[in-house]
Amino acid sequence: MKSVVFLVLATLFWAGNFVAGEAAVASITPLDLTFLRWLLALIPLLVIAQLTEKPDWRAVWRQWPLHLLLAALGLAGFNLLLYVALQYTSALNASLINAVNPALLAVLGVLLFKERIGCRGVLGIAIGLFGVVVVLTDGQIGTVFSRTPNFGDLLMIGAIVVWSFYTLLGRRLRGVPPITATAMQALFVVVGLAPFTIAAGGVRFPTETAPLLALLYIAVFASVGSYVFWNAALRSVPPSRAGIYLNLIAVFTALIGLAIGTPISLVQVIGGALVIGGVVLTSLLPRRIRQPQGTSALG
Repeated sequence: MKSVVFLVLATLFWAGNFVAGEAAVASITPLDLTFLRWLLALIPLLVIAQLTEKPDWRAVWRQWPLHLLLAALGLAGFNLLLYVALQYTSALNASLINAVNPALLAVLGVLLFKERIGCRGVLGIAIGLFGVVVVLTDGQIGTVFSRTPNFGDLLMIGAIVVWSFYTLLGRRLRGVPPITATAMQALFVVVGLAPFTIAAGGVRFPTETAPLLALLYIAVFASVGSYVFWNAALRSVPPSRAGIYLNLIAVFTALIGLAIGTPISLVQVIGGALVIGGVVLTSLLPRRIRQPQGTSALG
């Protein structure tokens, strides 16, 4: 029961990242938001990793090239694309597109690792992709090839592609506990983005209440709390089963939006139901793409 609570809390915190991110990018640049997020989360992650996982830091450091690549893809690349996308599309649309990620992982598993998904997997992927098309076209499916797609939605598609490669490459990590891996990658993000933030005029820490609270939420809950709860749950719940809970991210994003007065359209409800239904079919495959150690469900 405790593991289920942890999984629900982790997905709730990740859902909040979409909503808080949408609010934050109104006054914080995506570059500053990504940099400050991991800067604030770095020390807590290092402390928690040391207290709970007690890693051999020398052994962790030996895999620094892979950590650097994973940091560039998952912690930096995904979040930069997400936060830029949220300047052009809604948090709910972004979360619905993000929900197709497990299906994309299944497709990449077939293409790159010759994994088999069977008829049920193909059907689930097709349903999920159809749901994304419904969301992207605002229900006007016949205009899919003629209308100009929303720039933010396209960026979000790019974000889940980047996250998929992050997840698959994370399978190459050997003997590195997950929170430790996140902390190491956060360190690379902070060091790597620092020159870019300085060149862009320096870090602009928000002073207004709303963006400041959004940043603190993202740093504390979406960057630290979610990782801790998710990885604590994985000690007793298989990653493939835990992955099904990721469908709650879109649901929680919609509920948080409703709570703060953001309406939900019928098209988003239908598209979201198709995406989540398709992902459930794909997630229940006999041979699943397992969540690799050292990565998490969402950046």
